[in-house]
Amino acid sequence: MKAVICGAGIAGLALAHRLNTAGWSVTVLEQAPAPRTEGYMMDFFGPGYDAIERMGLLPQLHEQGYRVRALTYRDDQGRRRASLSYTRFADLVGGRLISVMRPDLERLLREALPERVALRYGSRLTRVDHRADRVDATTADGTIHRADVLVGADGIHSTVRRLVYGDERHYLRHLGFHTAAWVFDDDAVREAVGDEFALTDSTRRQLGCYVLRDGRVAVFAVHRAADPTIPADPRAALRQEYADLGWIAPQALAACPPADELYYDQVAQIELPSWSQGRVVLVGDSCQAVSLLAGQGASLAVAGAWTLADELSRALDPAVAADPRVIATAVRRYETAMRPMVTDKQQVARRGARWFVPERRWWLHARRAALAAAGLPGMDRMIAGAMVGKSRN
Repeated sequence: MKAVICGAGIAGLALAHRLNTAGWSVTVLEQAPAPRTEGYMMDFFGPGYDAIERMGLLPQLHEQGYRVRALTYRDDQGRRRASLSYTRFADLVGGRLISVMRPDLERLLREALPERVALRYGSRLTRVDHRADRVDATTADGTIHRADVLVGADGIHSTVRRLVYGDERHYLRHLGFHTAAWVFDDDAVREAVGDEFALTDSTRRQLGCYVLRDGRVAVFAVHRAADPTIPADPRAALRQEYADLGWIAPQALAACPPADELYYDQVAQIELPSWSQGRVVLVGDSCQAVSLLAGQGASLAVAGAWTLADELSRALDPAVAADPRVIATAVRRYETAMRPMVTDKQQVARRGARWFVPERRWWLHARRAALAAAGLPGMDRMIAGAMVGKSRN
């Protein structure tokens, strides 16, 4: 059996690993010329954590991960306004939580790929043709990749989804924010941040900083933006949007790199009536984007890849795989298993948008009070449930 996966991100690499281990022949096509290097810190827990453990990669994940002491909100003078202990939060998920940079998780999955997997960068998909017994994926250089299954694991702006489902505007739900991430080196900022995930206690826009193991400082930025359109000059837009923030914001903005070295995108979710058509199926953010407001996109991507691989492996027998109904049953079972979790996390993100980056100052006070209450008996679980949804294991 042959699978072609478009996208060498977290979902695509996890799927390639699992499918090839199960006996499939796998080719991964990635339109970027090289692995992605930009990205932000993620709290990785839940079903993806379990899947990484089953893949035998949990020790490597912990080697790549960070142990953040606390998430702390600070005002323009650097004074602490509210805080959430990571130890306490980790206890609520049985200690099965690790903070990891997105590029580090991708690298871990990429280096763990079996040598039999064909990983091809600079391969841009241009055409998808459905057949009764196969699907043909054509890349920009004219190469036709024939497969039993074509998987779109190519992110929130998926090319596979566009070629099969049409313009993304019909399925992409803008949540009213833009986000950015970059890395810089500054001794004073490094000392000010320490071992915390430090966030500005501000309305309408927020900067967060944390120190990497190489001593550099990683920046996470998110601000309200009614228009989903990405600005022509993201760096200039960021410097203008965050210009009046104090504390460490001026140093972070001064170090903001040009657009080709900067991660910048809208904050959005994907809502599709179905995650598959024929022998084409979607996984990860291409169909189940929950947005950074929900905070579990990477975990769901790995869990979705594991679930899809398990269901497809039931169709490994060539004698039955030629029947398209076998593939349809496999992908339907995958969607049935994953969609309730995705829907829950998307709802969590939409409900939490008001306090994630408050629009008005009184919401800052409400957030401070909620985080202060997290230390009271029973309140920590209630607040964690509001943050991460129904399923936390």
